[in-house]
Amino acid sequence: MLSHLNSVIYGTTQIMQVIIFIAGCYFFGISIFGWRKRKEDSPKEYVPQKKFALIVAAHNEETVIAHIVDSLFRQNYPSNLFDVFVIADNCTDKTAEIAAEHGAIVYRRNNNSARGKGHALEWMFAKIFSMEGKYDAISVFDADNLVSSNYLLEMNRQLCRGHKVVQGYIDSKNPFDSWITLSYSIAFWLSNRIFQLPRYYMGLSCGLCGTGFCIDVDVLKEIGWGATCLTEDLEFTMKLALSNYKVAWSHNAVVYDEKPITLKQSWNQRKRWMQGHADCASRFLGPLFRKAFREGDLIAFDCAVYLFQPIRLVFIGLITIMMWIQTVFPESPFYNMRYVFPTVVWYVFVTLQFLYGPLVVLSERKFNLKVLYGFLIYPFYCITWIPITIQGFMSKNNKDWSHTQHSRKISISDLEKA
Repeated sequence: MLSHLNSVIYGTTQIMQVIIFIAGCYFFGISIFGWRKRKEDSPKEYVPQKKFALIVAAHNEETVIAHIVDSLFRQNYPSNLFDVFVIADNCTDKTAEIAAEHGAIVYRRNNNSARGKGHALEWMFAKIFSMEGKYDAISVFDADNLVSSNYLLEMNRQLCRGHKVVQGYIDSKNPFDSWITLSYSIAFWLSNRIFQLPRYYMGLSCGLCGTGFCIDVDVLKEIGWGATCLTEDLEFTMKLALSNYKVAWSHNAVVYDEKPITLKQSWNQRKRWMQGHADCASRFLGPLFRKAFREGDLIAFDCAVYLFQPIRLVFIGLITIMMWIQTVFPESPFYNMRYVFPTVVWYVFVTLQFLYGPLVVLSERKFNLKVLYGFLIYPFYCITWIPITIQGFMSKNNKDWSHTQHSRKISISDLEKA
């Protein structure tokens, strides 16, 4: 019995190591193109001409709604070229009243059967399309966000350059509230520089982040929104790839997002992300791979590989745990575990993983002692992804929306001064 168990463990670990290594080399290879930032045209070289509908999706956000609306009205962009809309989605508080007091155009939506941000956006898009005043593009934000004053200038530049869908830089407005918020912030800083930016440089598709993105209205009308799962951003990214569109990137269009403060809040949010990720993987993996191999489409291939990313993370976690057990208990069932690649290769691989992050964040000029402390606890945050991913994939058919409470009252002026 023990011999059979050892054989199963041995074979399983070999397969996991190969997948981890190949996928790691793939993602690392792409990330290299983001090490050096290229000089781009100044947004001031492009005359403001695009008209924007700025949409804020809000559900019981009376604590923070005023700050996002105020930050949008502080844009360094002609006021006649943008309007601010707030969707008061199934709200039972004063979100709608406060948003209206601060100048937003408020639409109240009450629908208990079609709940969630994706449904609210689809409802609002239909209203935008039917308006007499025509817009060139729509930008979407969350109620807890704060938006940099140059956001629309940057989006106008990218749209004038011919891009149809653009994602802005997602930063954190509360990175040092707790070890969870700091870990979240590190994850997003890393993603911005080694996932999003290099894909933009290589002509691949960046990923929509659920907020701070901009879509050409004609594209939205052509392919439709239809993204109503628990991760509508991921769903629409894959839909774009299948429709021969890609997501561009704007590194200087900064949107500050409020990160969950407690592990419980974080767990629920990330479980929802993994439920949506599993749902998207089940629906889009096949079509993306078929498009990739039939048409030689690298964008579709890269999107398909990204859908495998959570599985790779689970494998890394399991291999790490097995190695720890093997070290502490040499006579455990993992004693005969062998490395597919030489041990020195794995040491280099692991070392790069730990050194890579601090160097990337340093290049973004966010490195300080608190961030250094964050990298010491960041591995524990990463480990929590393992049970979250498993739980999310096992409950992918659960479509109940889990709302994250937001409570940080921070204005854009306070944040930019800090």
